[in-house]
Amino acid sequence: MAVMSSLRDKTHIILYTLLGAFLALIIFEWGMNFSGFTGKANVAGKVNGKSISFSQYDEVYKAVTENFRRTSPNAELTPEVELNLQEQAWNGVVDQTLLDQQFEKFGIDLQDREVVEAFDSPIPPMVIRQNFSDPATGMIDRKKLESARSDPRNKELWMQIEKVVRRELKVNKLINALQTLEHVTDRELGDIVTRHFSLFSASFIPFPLSFAGDDSKFIVKEDEVKKYFDEHKELFRQVPSRKADFVFFPLIPSSKDSLAVRNELATIRAEFSGSVNDSDYVKLQSDRPTGINVPYTRADFSPAAGMALFNASNLKPGTMVGPLADRGEYRLIKIRQVTSAAQPVARASHILLRFNPASSDDVQKVRELSILIYQQLQAGVPFEELAKKYSADLGSAVNGGDIGWFSKDRMVPAFSAAVFSASPGAILRPVQTQFGLHIIKVTGFDRTAVVCSEIVRTIRPSSETVDSERRRAMAFQLGAKDKGFDKSVTAEKLHIEKTGDFGRHTLIDQIGYSDKIAAYAFKAKEGDLSDVIETAKGFYVIRLTGKNDTGYRLLDKDLKAAISSQLMREKKEDVLAQKLAAMKGPGMTLEKIAATNPALRMVTADSIRWRDGFIPGYGVDPALVEGMSGLVPGKLSSPVKTSEGYALVQLRGKFLPAGLNIAGEKSRLAPQLLRAKHEQLFSEYFASLRKNAKIEDLRP
Repeated sequence: MAVMSSLRDKTHIILYTLLGAFLALIIFEWGMNFSGFTGKANVAGKVNGKSISFSQYDEVYKAVTENFRRTSPNAELTPEVELNLQEQAWNGVVDQTLLDQQFEKFGIDLQDREVVEAFDSPIPPMVIRQNFSDPATGMIDRKKLESARSDPRNKELWMQIEKVVRRELKVNKLINALQTLEHVTDRELGDIVTRHFSLFSASFIPFPLSFAGDDSKFIVKEDEVKKYFDEHKELFRQVPSRKADFVFFPLIPSSKDSLAVRNELATIRAEFSGSVNDSDYVKLQSDRPTGINVPYTRADFSPAAGMALFNASNLKPGTMVGPLADRGEYRLIKIRQVTSAAQPVARASHILLRFNPASSDDVQKVRELSILIYQQLQAGVPFEELAKKYSADLGSAVNGGDIGWFSKDRMVPAFSAAVFSASPGAILRPVQTQFGLHIIKVTGFDRTAVVCSEIVRTIRPSSETVDSERRRAMAFQLGAKDKGFDKSVTAEKLHIEKTGDFGRHTLIDQIGYSDKIAAYAFKAKEGDLSDVIETAKGFYVIRLTGKNDTGYRLLDKDLKAAISSQLMREKKEDVLAQKLAAMKGPGMTLEKIAATNPALRMVTADSIRWRDGFIPGYGVDPALVEGMSGLVPGKLSSPVKTSEGYALVQLRGKFLPAGLNIAGEKSRLAPQLLRAKHEQLFSEYFASLRKNAKIEDLRP
């Protein structure tokens, strides 16, 4: 019955998940108690004129709430989480409605016999494959499946599973109706194999956009910005939005609040140490009741708490450690076992340099800054001092760049790959991620792990602290109404924050999700001042500064600057391309061109990979390598576009690895390519449906 219990836990969620082979569009990860919605005429919204009732919406919301509680029992349930979950439920109901409309459009229906045949099929529906496959063979365990189907205790559950199967089969029929013209040609397979395995040898001179001239030579006029905006308006489509200024009064526990929690844990330390049944004791006493015989490494603690726990004197079974202050909590830990972690954890510091990769000026400035930082490191300036001075990661900069201990999967792949392939003490060359350029110092590795039971108490502000902060916020709000928002901010020595544009049901910059703030903003007039708005994080006083119901982003200062930057780049690219084309005279070679300017350098590389744009000794530049793919070996190229400008290239050769079985690779890739084409077709089709649908969100 274990399988059926597992299925019983999942089925309410599965019913609201589109289980077609490629339609993984609705995933619910939720949780908040929910008492039901109310709305005008019980209508939550409409999709192409079809009403969605609040009872439908409520049913989906409750289902995903249940799933969240099961999968994230320790997650804090905040108003921000609730708003996020409501959005996921709404999107789920909208997608289901669109899908049902497609079933009707294509006349897709099912006979009962089709459902029965699906269960007996060699490749049964996904819900069956996921829960009744033999892990050793991957085959369906028919005996277990039939036993579950025939058990009368599973009757109600099996009816729900059949609903899931019906939806999957209908989705598959819809996919089949759309994909009849899709097929894979031998030429397509050949192109993919060639792209994946081809290697190039080449020499080239990269020319950054700055080679075109100073920014002052590329003036972008106001009418050019307006013309670009008008011609590309669809790029700037957005939901109705608001923006606001605000003052925030955070709910931060006082030292008195912290001491009270510490003392609470200290009083039960001896009792926890002597407890025979840790499970019951932890469930009774802890804010995290699952903390029973849990394996931990240093990555599961702040550096200070980890240092205290993993002190050599503590590393033996039976030791009690704590209460330890750790990231807004106190932890009382009973060590059960000391062992080795399957994977090491690392500790590192970094200096983060942010830049706009679309701006050649930004790219050049950050490269020059990274060189300057390296020069100072080589001259003996401490890494910690440079991190405090230069790093854009303010949270770690105050600690000299230290980001503490972490496992490989807790950082973005490029960052982890660099750290975990280095040695302790190494200072690594810049690593680029979506956050910017990182200069990294690896400070250590560790494999020690402990298995513990623990009692955790979150340090929360007391009612006394909450009342005190509420009074501060109310006094400010009254003063702002009387004297003006800006004058009151100055008088109280507070700080004004700005939200940027936000929608009724979207994340609010600097705040997060807040239905209370959004509700106020969408009923207020520009310039209005809110009452004190109370949230789980603290108290806000909001001044509405902008409204936009046009359906498009306004051509404001920030957007003008972004468009100007793009237009300046395009002008520089045109001039740079013309300059390089003029260099290509009779008898000119890369060597001769490089000799004309000491700032130019010629790069020569072998084993350049087409598949990912990697150039040994240079870096990754997919645009440049893509340009190389079309060149004739031995001939100096016309200007080839790169990620940072243009290059002149001389391709020396193209080759495939010796012994490559091209026919075998084509055969292996054929089903993958067909599946990918079907997935892309259906994804694009469904995205188009959503874009062109008339979706009316009538929720309050």
